[in-house]
Amino acid sequence: MTDEQAMIAVRNENLDMAAVLYERYKKPLLNFFLYRHLSYDDARDLTQQVFWRLLQYRSSYKPEAVFKTWIYEIARNVLNDFIKKNPVTTNLNEIHDQYDEPNDSEDQYQYVHRALAQLPKQAREVLLMSRFQNMNYEQIGQKLGLTVPNVKIRVFRAIQKLRDIYFEISER
Repeated sequence: MTDEQAMIAVRNENLDMAAVLYERYKKPLLNFFLYRHLSYDDARDLTQQVFWRLLQYRSSYKPEAVFKTWIYEIARNVLNDFIKKNPVTTNLNEIHDQYDEPNDSEDQYQYVHRALAQLPKQAREVLLMSRFQNMNYEQIGQKLGLTVPNVKIRVFRAIQKLRDIYFEISER
C-alpha cells in the first residue's frame, strides 16, 4: 500500500492506517527536527504533534497530493509554531562554537553536523530535504515554490558550500 493510499484510508475514517504512516515516517520526521538542532525530547514531541495534526486535518488531504510533501509541510508548520513559542536565542551560525575543538576521536558525522549548522538557513533546508528526507527536486520545488532547475542549483550550491565548510572544520 502506498503512502497516498494509506492517507486516503485515514481520510475516509480508517484511523488504523495512521499507524502504518506513523511507522513509515516517525524516524524521518524525528531526524527532520533533530537536524534543526532541537533536543531529542523536543524533536520527539514535535514528531508526535505532526501525527496529531495529520489526524486532526485528515479531511484537508487531497487524493492527488504527494503524501510525503503534505506531511513535511505539516512538520514545517509544527516547527514554525514551536519556534514562535520558544524563540531561539542562539544564532544557528554560532552553533559550531558550542563544540569543543575537534580532536582525533571526533568522527566524520560530527564534522558534517557542524558544517550543516554553519550553512545559511536556505541552503541547509534544501540540502536536508534532498539528502536526508529523500525528497525529489519536484517535491522540494512544490514545497518551496521553486522550479526544478532552481532547486537543482540551490542543492548544488549548498553541497559546494557544505564541502568547503567541512574541509575547513576538519583541518582545524
